[in-house]
Formats: sequence, structure tokens, C-alpha cells
Amino acid sequence: MAANSDELLHDFLPMLRVHKNGRIERLAGTDFVPPSLDPATAVNSKDVEISPEINLSARIYLPGNADRSKKLPLLVYFHGGGFIIESAFSPLYQKHLNHVVAEANVVAVSVNYRLAPEFPLPIAFEDSWRALKWATAGNDEWINEFADRNRLYLGGDSAGGTIAHNIAMRVGSENPVGFNLRGVFLNCPFFWGVDPIGCETEEQFKFWKEFSDRLLPFACPIVSNHDEPWINPGKDLNVSSLGCKKVLIYVGGKDFLKERGWYYKEVLSKSGWNGEVECVEIAGEEHVFSVFFPDGETGMAMIKKVASFINE
Repeated sequence: MAANSDELLHDFLPMLRVHKNGRIERLAGTDFVPPSLDPATAVNSKDVEISPEINLSARIYLPGNADRSKKLPLLVYFHGGGFIIESAFSPLYQKHLNHVVAEANVVAVSVNYRLAPEFPLPIAFEDSWRALKWATAGNDEWINEFADRNRLYLGGDSAGGTIAHNIAMRVGSENPVGFNLRGVFLNCPFFWGVDPIGCETEEQFKFWKEFSDRLLPFACPIVSNHDEPWINPGKDLNVSSLGCKKVLIYVGGKDFLKERGWYYKEVLSKSGWNGEVECVEIAGEEHVFSVFFPDGETGMAMIKKVASFINE
């Protein structure tokens, strides 16, 4: 076979393909929209460089009614996409974050961490940690003028939920000066494990189970198995040190990952962690439904719940 063969080496349809000649073909999540003032929500956004030397950046969102005399909670958000697609600058996440920021009345930092396989895990975790420290260090005018860094929240969907959990674990273990992480919300988080649980054994989810089994070692070549603590919190002996006092989990009734969300709630509840955790299942909904349809009935209901979670 010629060295420049375009034969497939890895096929992660519908997300990504890798060819034997090294070409990486992303099949989704590559569209870019510039920051803007959104007419539907009155939310404004801008892009910032966090570490130009490694191409780490973010998009910051400011609600239309922001007032310098009334500081708002600070939300640091991590997008989904299986660690291999999507960005903080895609139309999908621009629309989603506009709705979240408008409803919750927060200043949000959507982190554009680097993607596998070019930058395999744990690089996404390290990027996200660096971005969180940047956001809480007073490096941006909007954050300084409008955000209360003492009311810090993390959020993420799918793989971004995995990142949010791991960042919260790092806050708990390192207890960095100046951090007051109030809570974390996980939207259909991507947790996994060696042994299937619940509906993961059903035939209708066979494709996605096999997909996830292949994806993890692809995104993280140094992974030993699917029970490593970063992807299976149930195997983490230190999970009780999660660095916040409340967690909100959302799962879709038709999502193959829903069992992992419920399992995460059970693990936290039994771990000795000194906090409150709630898991909400929305019947009939697919994976990260509120990201795809933030202005739909169930999407908006979820976003309103997240807003209450942040502001209560």
C-alpha cells in the first residue's frame, strides 16, 4: 500500500475519520460564527486569547442587562463533542450559550480547549484548568467589571461534562487560593466504564456502546481501561473531595448515557461528599437535547432549571 494511501485508519462516523496518510476529516462541528450582539437574547460576546502560544482561547458572553453595580455569577463552560469535534465558536454553542447567559444572567466563559487526536487527553483537561485559572485571575475587562468571581460555577455537556467534573475534582484536591466554586451542572455527561449498566446492554444502543469503547483509547492513548477515575467516577476513591457543594445533572430518557448520569448521582450520594446532588431525566429526549434545541420547550425548561440552580 502506498504511503500516501487515503484508506481509512479510524472511522468515528458521524464525527470524525482518520486516514492512513494522516489526514483527519472532521465531519461535524467545524462551522465558525463570529462573536456578536445577539438580537434574540440581547447577549453580547467577544473572543479572547488565553495562551496564544498553545492556541488556547475562549468566547466570553455578557447579558444585555449587565450592570457594573450588581456583579453577576461567573460560569466557565466546556463544550461537548467526544473530545474530538466542536468548538466554543460553533453556531451550535453560540446559540446555546446565548440562551443560558440570558436566562441565568451570568457572565460566561466558553473554553476552546484543544481537541484529540492532534492533542490527546489529558491536554483538554490541562487547557480547561488553565482557562479556569485565567478566568478567575482578573485578566479580562468584562469579568472584572461585571462578574463576581466569588460565585463561580462550572458547566458542560457530554464530554464537556466529563471535563467539568474533572476540573471540580482538581479544585477539591488542590484547593487553590481565590476559588469559591459554588456548583457544577452536567448536561448528559459522558462517563463510562468497563462493565455496562442498565440500558447499555440493549440492542438499540449497541452502536453507541461500541463507539464509546473505541473512542476513549483513541482520544486518550495512555488510558489503561474504561474504569480509570477520570471517566468512571465510581472507581475514584477520592470522589468525595469534589470541590463544590451542589451538582445538577440532566439526562435524556432516550440517551444511551443516561444510566451514567444516574450512577454519578448515586456515587456522589454514597461517597461521603458534603454536598447536594440532583439528577433530572427528561422523558423522550436524546443526548444533549438542550444544546441542539435551546429554544425548544424542554430545552428552555432545562435552561430555566440551570438558571435557578445558579441563582438560588
